[in-house]
Parts: sequence; C-alpha cells; structure tokens
Amino acid sequence: MSAIWYWVRHGPTHQKGFTGHRDVPADLSDTAALGRLSAYLPEGALIVSSDLIRAVTTADAIAAARHRLPNTPALREFDFGTWDGLTFDTIAARDPDLSRAYWEQPGDIAPPGGESWNAAAARIRPFVDEMNTAHPGRPIIAVAHVGVILTQLCRATGKTPAETLAQHIDNLSVTRLTFGPDAADPVNYIP
Repeated sequence: MSAIWYWVRHGPTHQKGFTGHRDVPADLSDTAALGRLSAYLPEGALIVSSDLIRAVTTADAIAAARHRLPNTPALREFDFGTWDGLTFDTIAARDPDLSRAYWEQPGDIAPPGGESWNAAAARIRPFVDEMNTAHPGRPIIAVAHVGVILTQLCRATGKTPAETLAQHIDNLSVTRLTFGPDAADPVNYIP
C-alpha cells in the first residue's frame, strides 16, 4: 500500500548564513499563508516534525485537529558543522575546493565537522520507512527542512543528488511524495 507524504518546509528564518542544526526560530507572522497551508493539507493526516524550533512551531501552527506525533531529530536539517551560520561567500573563500565539491558532487563529501548528503539520507530514510510500515495508507504531514525534503525527493524520483539540488523548495511549500508499489506518479510538487 502506498504512503502519501506531504513534506512542508518550515516558515522563513531570515537567516543569511547556512542554517543546519543551529536552532533558530521561524517567522510565522503570515497567518493567512499558514491558514491556506493548513486548509490544503488533509484533515485526517498524522503530523510530525523535526525537533528544531523552526519546524516545531510551524507544525504546531498548522496542526489544527490533526494527530500530532512527537518531534524527531531524524528530520533535522543537514548538519553543516563549522559552516553553520556562515554565508556561502565566506565558506567559498575559506574552503573553496571543498565547498565546490560539496554542491557539485553531493554524496560522501561533508563540511568540516558536518554531515554529507549520504549520511543525512541514511539518517532520514529509516524514520520514513518506519512511519510507512506503522501507518500504511495514512497520509503523513512532515514539517522539515529543505535538505531533508530534497533527500526524499531524490529517493522518490530516482534522480541523482546533484540533479535534485536544482529543485527549489520554498518556505511553507508542500512537496507531495507517494512511496510504495502502487505509486503511479510518485512526485507532486506544490509550491
């Protein structure tokens, strides 16, 4: 049986640098956008989020009467290690070869003290698989981060990580993915 996931990227943080495991709040002042998002999502869905505050508060804002599951570190953003909080330009100047390889050849390349694409995907996948097994056929809303959503988009489409990085995921957008043997069209992106 297929599982339908509604991946929601948390509200905007207005950070200028990389924001991975660093816990910063989301700006949830656009209540009209949150209302439209909540109205779009299925009412009978389960809702789960990363344990980082920007995802937790976004999930709480759209939960309504949906069954809220415990927050999980499995859905945290990539760990950018010593790059967390730095701008792209600063990172490119400090680690030019590594930063270029990290974006152009995602896989096993990681920032200093951080996490590679493959490590993040390996952290996220078991949680998604466990949820699919525990809740077959039940829609799941997951409030997470751009990197998390991209790993699952990569998995659903069969594209490479490098191809998937070209996909833009806006704050408060929905990426609908269907996992399972009867998934005719596994990916629907709804901005």
